[in-house]
Amino acid sequence: VVTGGGPGVMEAGNRGAADEGAPSIGLNIVLPHEQAPNVYVTPELSFNFHYFAIRKMHFMVRAKAIAVFPGGFGTMDEFFECLTLIQTGRMEKMPLILFGEKFWKSIINFEALAEFGTIAPDDVDLISFVDTADAAWKIIQEFYEHPE
Repeated sequence: VVTGGGPGVMEAGNRGAADEGAPSIGLNIVLPHEQAPNVYVTPELSFNFHYFAIRKMHFMVRAKAIAVFPGGFGTMDEFFECLTLIQTGRMEKMPLILFGEKFWKSIINFEALAEFGTIAPDDVDLISFVDTADAAWKIIQEFYEHPE
């Protein structure tokens, strides 16, 4: 598990790994009034970044699936960066899963982007919406043809 290393859902991801005895990576960003690495990140796998671009590169180069939870500008930035790289073929296609369908569809009208011709209609298919971890895991299993 690789997370941003901060609180909230990032901490939950690192804690889930820790609870199972697995190591987890935290790619923290150093900001003036923001987060410190959460206590569940494996200490030798806790990395602090000064630049967002370098941090994002480390996320994306290792990813096999991307799970995005409701968030603000930073979350949007990272989500759209991943989506653009997949859309343009600069990054391997992989499951791009948005948790909280109601949230995402209320703040971004993906279908309208396609209707206005600013993205291809098929680009909407690069995204999956889920509300549960089980639904996300099913998408990942199907994508990689992994038996249950």
